[in-house]
Amino acid sequence: YLAKDEDGKVIETPADLFRRVARNIAAADRLYDKKADCAATEETFYAMMRDFDFLPNSPTLMNAGRELQQLSACFVLPIEDSMDSIFETIKSAALIHKSGGGTGFSFSRLRPKNSTVKTTGGVASGPISFLKVFNAATEAVKQGGTRRGANMGILRVDHPDVLEFVKCKENDKEITNFNVSVAATDNFMDKVIADKDYDLIDPHTKKPVASLRAREVFDLMVKMAWKNGEPGIIFLDRMNQFNPTPEIGMYESTNPCGEQVLLPYESCNLGSVNLNTMVKSDTNEIDWEKLSRTVKNAVHFLDNVIDMNNYPLKKIEHMTKANRKIGLGVMGFADMLIKLGIPYNSEEAIAMAEKVMSFILKRAREQSRTLAKKRGAFPNYEKSIYKSGKDGVLRNATLTTIAPTGTLSIIAGCSSGIEPLFALSFIRKILDNEQLLDVNPYFKDVATVRGFFSPELMKLIAEKGSLAEIEEIPEEVKKVFVIAHDINTVWHVRMQGAFQKYTDNAVSKTINFQHDATEDNIRDAYLMAYKLGCKGITIYRDRSREEQVLNIPSAHQKRSEVYNIVPRPRPAVVVGTTTKITTGCGNLYVTINEDEEHLPFEVFMQMGKAGGCAMSQLEAIGRLLSLALRSGIDISVIVEQLKGIRCPSPSWEKGGRIFSCSDAIARVVEKQLIKAKEEKKSDMKDDVPLYPKVFSGNEEPGVAVQKKLGNIVGVCPDCGAALYQVEGCNICHSCGFSKCG
Repeated sequence: YLAKDEDGKVIETPADLFRRVARNIAAADRLYDKKADCAATEETFYAMMRDFDFLPNSPTLMNAGRELQQLSACFVLPIEDSMDSIFETIKSAALIHKSGGGTGFSFSRLRPKNSTVKTTGGVASGPISFLKVFNAATEAVKQGGTRRGANMGILRVDHPDVLEFVKCKENDKEITNFNVSVAATDNFMDKVIADKDYDLIDPHTKKPVASLRAREVFDLMVKMAWKNGEPGIIFLDRMNQFNPTPEIGMYESTNPCGEQVLLPYESCNLGSVNLNTMVKSDTNEIDWEKLSRTVKNAVHFLDNVIDMNNYPLKKIEHMTKANRKIGLGVMGFADMLIKLGIPYNSEEAIAMAEKVMSFILKRAREQSRTLAKKRGAFPNYEKSIYKSGKDGVLRNATLTTIAPTGTLSIIAGCSSGIEPLFALSFIRKILDNEQLLDVNPYFKDVATVRGFFSPELMKLIAEKGSLAEIEEIPEEVKKVFVIAHDINTVWHVRMQGAFQKYTDNAVSKTINFQHDATEDNIRDAYLMAYKLGCKGITIYRDRSREEQVLNIPSAHQKRSEVYNIVPRPRPAVVVGTTTKITTGCGNLYVTINEDEEHLPFEVFMQMGKAGGCAMSQLEAIGRLLSLALRSGIDISVIVEQLKGIRCPSPSWEKGGRIFSCSDAIARVVEKQLIKAKEEKKSDMKDDVPLYPKVFSGNEEPGVAVQKKLGNIVGVCPDCGAALYQVEGCNICHSCGFSKCG
């Protein structure tokens, strides 16, 4: 974030950065009062950033007072049903990504796949094909810059191609530059609950073209989310219910993490108040006066950002200044609860969330009205829901947003957004394999004062992750110092709902599930989020993405748990099948045996014409393949490793070309095991209760609990450490990398 010279050498300190930003943003005061004391405003802005009471989104920290001067994090661009519009939008997105912003798109206006294109006499390729074009364009921009652009792709649930869209990221190696979400309407959710069919509408003709059973579509969304976290759901009608300017346009998309709903060509700048610094150190009570003052100054700051921004497109500048939306949120919520002695998973914490956020919203609106008296209302005020003026004239159409604070919370040294702590003690790897024990400072203070602190105990906590099973820790300490792993998912959904009550825009929060969570658990969470008034929900089941399993162990797993896997012992009797397949070297016979639990256990190969070398290689493949099956490795991963390997003697078999013996083995394993598994699941579907009850929000159903440090979703492009998904944003706890503010 610090400015660098042409050689990449850092040329400013953190204090210089805050001074640069404060001076630049304060200068906007002169636009409304030529005699304004910008120096005093600069000091106010500088102090609240220096003390980490408030930080703006990343583009503002990086670009304010520098040549680029692009200060917004969130943009939404429209896509009309024409080639001109599609590729004009791709161009606009590239410019935004280049400037450091993220983009959201709705593909719902594009005509469905295989529909007629009158101008050419051909057929349309459909929205998913163009989603892939946008993805490829983002990849190209990434190659020329330092960070990849982040995108959100949305399709209405009543679009004829919705089933293809729901499954478009089933392979998580495709469409890697997009988060995707289905825009669910109230009509659809009502039909889901009532178990009825709903219509699919051609966006070009506006007429129904087919119907689907709502529960089957909903269950497919749940299944895909269970598989790898995609797609998420946004509740479109609920978002539009709180649209402040419906005469100007209707919401159709969000920013990449889903918390900022915007009209086409709108942008929004975000910032977060650090609740960790809003607790009095002497009494451990909330300093409401300081919080009020910080909110007031933050709204002033964010309103100024709108005027100081260098927008990538004139259309965006026009829409943004017409509505003047800002998004003030929070970080450090978990730290605040700990200082107050309140467990995250408690009714008291839910009540505190509502109390704090309602206070912030009230003070933000008061400041917006104060600014409106000096600077005027936002230009679209007379076309807004506020035009009656009964609540006072507002400067800004929206004021509050709960955004991911991936990098900001690391800079400020506080917990992320509204999430609980992910760990109290963990081992951080630095430099040449050197390890550093990192202990939460508040937990360390409590442990020291109460006399149970020791390096050995902290290492034990780092291994276990949670305090729950450690006898040395007093019970009252365990209750307050809970981590995500300890907390039932119901509390996470309820916490999101509590903050949503007093948030103009939306709340970014990923509901993390353990690996053994079921589709029913996820379905329950979706329904609960809808009932509690959330504007959307994103879930992630631990280790549900292939990269996690193959590349990186969990931050809190012992190495012995990851690497010292003990294969299942061989039972006395196994039962199997032998498949004959033709290869370029002769007929190959592949035998697959299952154990008494009908789980694939071992593989043997025999080739009639094989010589000693070929047979030894087949035996080696068989042994390694059997070891993988006995160790619980996903069959699809095994198949992917063997499939497509080529040799000089390919052959033809029913269904296509066989490239090698390895390729032949992969095809047999795929046919015999993966397809059999899918058929078995399909046969079992009728025996499973189709639909669970809808929760009121007060029950404690058996929904799986969250993971510990967030969920590993890849490798950090900056330092190579684990990349975690937190609140819908990928962040690195080692170096601070994040593509979110």
